[in-house]
Amino acid sequence: MRNGISEVLAGRRVATVSGGDRLDLRLDGPVTVRVTHEFRFAVPSFTAPAEVEHYFPALTFRPTPALLALVGRTVDTARITLAGGLELGFAEGGALSVPPHALLAPWSVRTAEGAVCAGLPGGEVRWTEPGGA
Repeated sequence: MRNGISEVLAGRRVATVSGGDRLDLRLDGPVTVRVTHEFRFAVPSFTAPAEVEHYFPALTFRPTPALLALVGRTVDTARITLAGGLELGFAEGGALSVPPHALLAPWSVRTAEGAVCAGLPGGEVRWTEPGGA
């Protein structure tokens, strides 16, 4: 199922971006990508190398203009890394990367059908099919 995340997320548009003690990307469908720990967002630039912003939701944050600019953009690529991190690329530019964490569950994805995919402590990934436990 490691490659199944692309089937769940690719082609969906970002409807809202919210902060606080986590990052929530609500996509059409509806699907929610929740990030509860450190993540990076690479902002593309046509005149210089990409600028990388680091975020720590556990410290409570407000989405920056670069993150808010994701609203209306489409998820182009999505993958779970071999280490259990989550990477999202956006068709109109930008890349979000959530590394795995040894002690915390840093990210999760929930679909309207109830299917859940989550990065667990230690880099494990759990899939729960709709109607499953």
